[in-house]
Amino acid sequence: MDIRQVTETIAMIEEQNFDVRTITMGISLLDCIDPDINKAADKIYKKVVEKAGSLVKVGDEIAAELGIPIVNKRVSVTPISIIGAATDATDYLPLAHALDKAAHEIGIDFIGGFSALVQKGYQKGDEILINSIPRALAETEKVCSSVNIGSTKSGINMTAVADMGRVIKETAQLSDLGAAKLVVFANAVEDNPFMAGAFHGVGEADVVINVGVSGPGVVKRALEKVRGESFDVVAETVKKTAFKITRIGQLVGQMASERLGVKFGIVDLSLAPTPAVGDSVARVLEEMGLEAVGTHGTTAALALLNDQVKKGGIMACNQVGGLSGAFIPVSEDEGMIAAVQNGSLNLEKLEAMTAICSVGLDMIAIPEDTPHETIAAMIADEAAIGVINQKTTAVRIIPKGKEGDMIEFGGLLGAAPVMRVNHNSSADFIHRGGQIPAPVHSFKN
Repeated sequence: MDIRQVTETIAMIEEQNFDVRTITMGISLLDCIDPDINKAADKIYKKVVEKAGSLVKVGDEIAAELGIPIVNKRVSVTPISIIGAATDATDYLPLAHALDKAAHEIGIDFIGGFSALVQKGYQKGDEILINSIPRALAETEKVCSSVNIGSTKSGINMTAVADMGRVIKETAQLSDLGAAKLVVFANAVEDNPFMAGAFHGVGEADVVINVGVSGPGVVKRALEKVRGESFDVVAETVKKTAFKITRIGQLVGQMASERLGVKFGIVDLSLAPTPAVGDSVARVLEEMGLEAVGTHGTTAALALLNDQVKKGGIMACNQVGGLSGAFIPVSEDEGMIAAVQNGSLNLEKLEAMTAICSVGLDMIAIPEDTPHETIAAMIADEAAIGVINQKTTAVRIIPKGKEGDMIEFGGLLGAAPVMRVNHNSSADFIHRGGQIPAPVHSFKN
C-alpha cells in the first residue's frame, strides 16, 4: 500500500465515518441437540463461550493495529427451532436465556439465531419458537430473532405471515426494544453478518467468520468530487469506492480468521448507515441530484448505487456474500428521518425502494394501534417483492406511539418518526391463510 492509499484510508476513517460495522462469528449448534432442553441450553452456552470467547479481544486488537474502527462483534447460531425440535419443551425460553448468558459472558453486542425457517410450512419446533419470540426478546438483552416466511422456490407461507403480524404486536407490547430485534424475511441468506437477521445456516462450516463493512460517508465524499458529471462517471466513482471499502473488510476478515483459527466466510459489503451526520445512505442519493430522498428518481438512484457497490465489491473479494447492497433503515439514517419529517418519504415510496435495496422495510416505527393484520399485510407485500424478484426482502417494524411521535432507541438503532399507515383493512386478506404459490420462474432445475 503506497502513501497515497494510506492517506486515503486515514481520511475515510477520520472524516468520512468509515468503519467495519461488524465481525460476526457463525457457530453451528447441531452438536448441541439434546432431548432435555436444559441440557441443550447448557451445551449451547458452553459451545458459544468456547468458540467465541476471544472474538472481542481479537476484534479490538485488529482495530488497534489497523486504526480502523470495528463497531460490533457478534455471533450467529443455527436456527433455534431446529435445536428445540429435539425436545418436548413447549417454549424455548431456556435456549434464549442460554444465548443471552453466553453473549454477556464473552462481551459481544448481539447474538442472532433465535430463528425459524417456515417458507413452506411448520415443522415441530417452528410454531413453538415463533410463539416464544415475544417473551424471549423481552427477557433477554442481546438475543435477536428472525423468521423466514417465503422464498422464490416455495412461495409465501401466509399462515406464518399472519402469525408474525400478531407476534410483532405482542413483542412491541412486552418490551421497548423487542421489535427492533425481530425481522421477518423472504429469501433469507445463511451467511448474513448483520443483525437482527443473522443466523448460521445448516450448509455452513462448523465455525466461520463473516465481516460486514460500511461506508456511506465515504461514497458521498467521493461523489462530491464529481458533481455535475454524467451517470457514467457516477457509476465508476461508486464502483471504485466500493472496491476500496471491500478490500479493507477482506483484510479484517482474513486477520480475524487466522487469529481465531476458524474459516473465513464472506464479506458483506452493504452500505449500512448510522444516525451520525455524514453516515447516511439518503445523503448519498441526494448527492446524485435529488432535492430530498423520496422524490421521483430516488429508486433509479438507489438502483445505480446498489449495483455499483456490488460490482466494486466482487472485484475486490472473491468471497462476497450476505446481503451486500444499500440498507435503507429509517431510524438509523439521519437523512431518511429528515425526509420523513419533511413529507418527502412515506411508506409507499419506501416499499418501492425495497425492490432495489439490500433488504426491505427496516427499522420503521408505525402507530401502536395498527392492527396485526395490517402488519402482516406489510410483510406479505415485502415477501412478494422478494419472491418475484429473486432477492432478499425483510420487514423490521416497530408499532409504538402515535403518528408523528419520535421513538428513541439509542445507539446504532437511532430514533424513528412514527409513520402514517394506510387505514383500510387487510384483515380478510390475511385471514385466508395457506400458501401463495411460488412464481413460474422458480422452476429452474
